[in-house]
Amino acid sequence: MPDELGDLLETLDCCDGTVFDLIKSEKFEELAGKILKNTVRNPYQTLELANSLRAERCGDVVTFVVNRNVNFTDFCVNRCKFCSFRNSRGYVLSAEEVEKKVREAIEYGCTEVCLQGGLMPGADVEFYVSLLKTVRKVSKEVHIHAFSPMEVLHASRNSGCCVEDALKEFKKAGLNSMPGTAAEIFDDCIRKEICPGKLSVVRWFEVVKTAHELGIPTTATMMYGHVEGWKERIKHMLLIRKLQVETSGFTEFIPLTFLWKNNELGKRVKGCSGFEDLLVVAVSRIVLDGAINNIQASWVKFGVKLAQAALFAGANDLGGTLMEENISRAAGSDSGEFLKVEEFVELIKRCNRTPAERDTLYNILRVFS
Repeated sequence: MPDELGDLLETLDCCDGTVFDLIKSEKFEELAGKILKNTVRNPYQTLELANSLRAERCGDVVTFVVNRNVNFTDFCVNRCKFCSFRNSRGYVLSAEEVEKKVREAIEYGCTEVCLQGGLMPGADVEFYVSLLKTVRKVSKEVHIHAFSPMEVLHASRNSGCCVEDALKEFKKAGLNSMPGTAAEIFDDCIRKEICPGKLSVVRWFEVVKTAHELGIPTTATMMYGHVEGWKERIKHMLLIRKLQVETSGFTEFIPLTFLWKNNELGKRVKGCSGFEDLLVVAVSRIVLDGAINNIQASWVKFGVKLAQAALFAGANDLGGTLMEENISRAAGSDSGEFLKVEEFVELIKRCNRTPAERDTLYNILRVFS
């Protein structure tokens, strides 16, 4: 790490106050600007640095998780302008349908089931608990990765309870970890433009910090390539880094490139170039160095070949098998819904890297020599 960049990140880590203080700090803007100057304006050096940091932190092992997505409903009270999934089919999976999908996942060898859906009107804590219990009816061991911070807040509001109590009920019913989605970009002015009904930046961090304090780890995400700029992206990453210094609750960072088809926002903006996608991966590796070791290149969002290229730009993980994926597909992703284990192994080996299956918390389960 170059001295100037390292010093800037150390300043952030050592500054007084919490992530909530940083959100309001004027110095935050200045710090993001300096990091932008030292990274984005020297893209080829940045890509090279990110790849060397990846090698230092993670070696040549590239991981993936054998998991299944279960998108249990597309009904949603929000009107996010980037969403192509909301009310696209008008469905709610029955308990029997969820159970069937979980059984199929277990039979395939999945170690994780991921539950996410739209914000169904009236869905309360009891509703979400029933989903967790349905999974646990099939398997006591499978890792349940479920419910975004927005879903948690939605459930708590509908039940008239606090977020902490909702999370305690979810954990008691079998929740193991949460996806750190609904993050989009941590700028409330932009959020009012692209997802006006979603929780604020401060509220997102309140929910996630509470989860971490209760022993529920989460991922961290950023949706980019729409109306934000590089400074907003870097500020987003810095806030993630700050909370990680406080809680150590993030397992990975996942940059999610905006998919523009079949949604309102896509009529105005068409997303990033592939090169810019790689640069986002690289900058995230640098900004989060020493805080979050795992940077994921989503094959669903990027496509397989760009995800392979991202392995040379700082990424060390390719995500999961998924088995089904409805949200990105609705927005025009043509990468498919299911990448089999043998396909992961082959595409990683073609990059002269070592494939390894991991669990949700990045414990290595098997290495493919």
